[in-house]
Formats: sequence, structure tokens, C-alpha cells
Amino acid sequence: MSFGGSIFLIAVGLVLALAVKVSVSGIDLQLVGWILALVGVVGLLLSLVFYRRRPVGVEPTPVVPDDYPPRY
Repeated sequence: MSFGGSIFLIAVGLVLALAVKVSVSGIDLQLVGWILALVGVVGLLLSLVFYRRRPVGVEPTPVVPDDYPPRY
């Protein structure tokens, strides 16, 4: 899960948990909101952990033979 997806889940979850006051039969929207927010927080933490472990590499400069004419 990426940063954007995690933040989206947190936002939607908190809106459902804190702002929506609609009752739907068979579904507790506040509980669904808290679950979505929790999944978003866990995804954000995992994204941060794996983002830090990515190797930082520098691409080598391409080797251009000397016999090519220069680009203008």
C-alpha cells in the first residue's frame, strides 16, 4: 500500500467513524470507519518502514563513444 492509499483509508475511516450519523441496518458504520482508519495507519507505517529500506543507487552515466559527432 502506498502513502496516498494509506492516507485515503485514514481519511475515509475517520469521516465514517466521527462525522457520519446515519444508521444502516446490519452495518455499524462507526466500526467500519475505525477499522478502515486502523488499516490505513498500519499501511502507512508499513510504507514508511519499507520506504526506508529501499536501496539508494545512482545510475551510471552512459558511455558515449568518441567517434560519434557531437549533438547540436
